[in-house]
Formats: sequence, C-alpha cells, structure tokens
Amino acid sequence: MSEEYNLMLKELGVDVELHDELMSTTARLHEKTFQSRPSRPETMAAFDEAAHAVHGSRVQEVRAHRQAGGKSIGTFCIYVPDEIALAAEVLPIPLCGGTGWSVDYADKMFPRDICPLVRSTFGLAFSSTCPYKTLKDFAVGETTCDAKKKAWDLLGFKVMEVPQKKAEMDRDLWRAEVRASKDAVEDLSGVTVTPEALKSSIRLVNKKRDLLGKINAYRKLDPPPLSGLDALLVSQTALAMDTGAFNAIAQALADELGARAASGASAYETPGKRVLMAGTPSPLGYAKVHDVVESSGMRIVADESCTGVRYYRNLVDETPGDLEGMLDAIADRYFTIDCACFSPNAERFENVVALARAYGVQGVVQNVLQYCHGFNVEARALENALKDADLPSLKIETDYAEEDIEQLKVRAEAFREILPDAPPACNVRAGAGQG
Repeated sequence: MSEEYNLMLKELGVDVELHDELMSTTARLHEKTFQSRPSRPETMAAFDEAAHAVHGSRVQEVRAHRQAGGKSIGTFCIYVPDEIALAAEVLPIPLCGGTGWSVDYADKMFPRDICPLVRSTFGLAFSSTCPYKTLKDFAVGETTCDAKKKAWDLLGFKVMEVPQKKAEMDRDLWRAEVRASKDAVEDLSGVTVTPEALKSSIRLVNKKRDLLGKINAYRKLDPPPLSGLDALLVSQTALAMDTGAFNAIAQALADELGARAASGASAYETPGKRVLMAGTPSPLGYAKVHDVVESSGMRIVADESCTGVRYYRNLVDETPGDLEGMLDAIADRYFTIDCACFSPNAERFENVVALARAYGVQGVVQNVLQYCHGFNVEARALENALKDADLPSLKIETDYAEEDIEQLKVRAEAFREILPDAPPACNVRAGAGQG
C-alpha cells in the first residue's frame, strides 16, 4: 500500500501494521485458492482485482462519497434491501468477515463457541483492521440467528425483524419492516425516496441478479466453462462492489463464457463428479470448503447459499409504478429467500432438489459453519429429502481455520468414490435466464 493510502487508513482509525498483516494473509490465500488454478476465464482477473480492492480502492470510493456529503450503512445479511438504500443515495456496505485471521480478536467481547462469521466480522472491528468501521453511519442487523441477534443487542445496532414463518401475518410484518428501513435511510440521508429513484435502483439491482443467473447457468454445461471456485468469487465480489461497476465486469464475463461454451472450453483440466454446494454462506476471504471439494476431484456446478443462488434467485417485480407498490414488490422478493431461520422450511428442500436436477449433479455437499445451528440442525432434514431424491450427500461442519483441511480432503475423496457415474439428465438450456 502507498504512503498516501496508509495515511488515509490512519485517519480512519486503522492499525496499519495489523492491516498489512491481514492483507498479506488474505493475498496468500487468494493466490493459492483462486489464481493458481488453470483454465480460468481471462475476465476473472477483474474479479481478482475487485477482491483486493475491497480494502483498497473501494474504501477510497466510500470515503469520497462521504466527503461529498453522502451517507453509508453497514449490512450483514442479504435480507437488507439494497434497492431502498441506493434510492436514498445511501451506500450499503457488506461487513461479514470471511477470514480466520481476525477470529481471536473477537474474544474480548464474545464467547468462543459461536459462529465463526460473527467472530471474524467483529474481530476485524475490535482489532482496528476494518476500514469500514468508521466509514458507516450505522449498521443494520437482522434476526436470522441467535448469535447475530445478541451481537446486535450488545453493540446497539439497528435491527430488521425477519419473520420465522411465511404466513400472511408474517408477510405483513416483513412489509412493515421494509417500510421502516425506507424511513431510516431517508432520515439518515435527508433524501426522500421517490418512485423514480426506487424504480431506477430496482432495475439496477435486478440487472445484477440477472447477470449472476446467466453466468451461473453456464455451469449446467458439461464441461462447465467456469469453476465452482471462480463462480464463488464472482458472487463474493457482487456483494462488495459498486453495483454498476460489478454489472460491467459481470457482463464481460457472461460474454466470455458464451464464447468458451461455444468452443467447448472447460474450467477443469480433468473431468470430475458434478456436485452442488448447499448450506451456509462463504463471504469474501473464505473459500476453504469449495477449495477442498474441487481439489478432491469434484466439480462444483451449483451453489445453494447466500453467496450462491439464494442471493440472486428471483427478481423484484418491476411492474408497479407507485411507491407503495414498489415497496411491496421489494418486500415480496426478499420474502422468497429460503433461509434456515424459517420453520417449517420445506420450500428450501424443494429448491435444493430442483437445483440439483437442473444442474445435473451426482451429489450434494452440505457446507455448514461450526455453531450455525439453523443450517446444522436442518441438515438432517435436507439429507432425508436428498435421499428421497436418490441424491447422495455429505455434511462438512467446519470453521475458518486451515488445520482441518487434510482431514476434510480425506472425507471429500471418500464421498467422490461413492457418487454415481452418470448425473441425471439436464434439459435446461445453458445461458438461458436465471440459474
């Protein structure tokens, strides 16, 4: 980093020496996990750059926005509607930590036996290595798990109440929460959300979801022109980048994948069993389980997670022209997200099986972060649903540490050996619409 950039970090209250240590660790892991892979699309270099820019030029962009009088908020979950913040000229900044480097720094506030994502995120803040700590006006939490809810209480964050069921009364509650989020960002920015501004932001974010769907639809092909690891990186950067800038490089990647598909180019040097990754999210900086699975001779061709199809599946209805209709459309789209916080959650099991069939997978790997009780308990019910669909599955429960990688590879290699030779027929045309 330049002296000018380090000076900016100091002004933001960042411990520059520790920040350099963090950047060195994440750069090493990124190169080892992503950039060392053969047969990558050329456009993936732009996503590599975007990943590194999260603690670089993206910080400068957010700072410039605030210096010009703009506002920003921190978010931790895909339930917080970006469309509304953007319509109020407020930048939403995802804050979820994906590095094991910072986990121990959270111990001054939190118990050790809670979600690694929570500990990583707040460890970055407590160690003064997250530049966004002081680049936000407030943080918005949500009620998708107990560890998060109690963290929000402890730190005094604003909270969106995500219902735990999907009856009509729950939909009404969620619509009220979405309207409350509009009021909150309007109060923060002093900018009134107009129908014109909201319509524009809905189209912008829908474009991002549509591009992600098109990119991931190419993974239905055999051979896939994009690896599971690179598809994960695309989704991770989608959460972190300026939306317009992301859409530009995502379009370039979609175009390149079309050409690679036409020529029969593969993202893999050798064929491997096709698997779907299901479960908890893998935020930027964390790709351990994806790396283990693909290093064990399998090809991840679909992702069912908040850094996968759950993030981009379903668009906001662009039909309404009035503000109230648009707010309902936004709420209804986000209400379709099938998080494990919902009970019952048969919708998720049906979606996983349908996704597995559409992408012609031979098995499913359930990636569950340690202490993520919602997904961990639900894993048994999903295993039963997959068994009924004749789909073998493997549950991997782990954290952000690297010590168990070899053990996980042994389990992954053993799982690969029990997978059937032929996947179910895939009759969905690659490159057509959402994934």
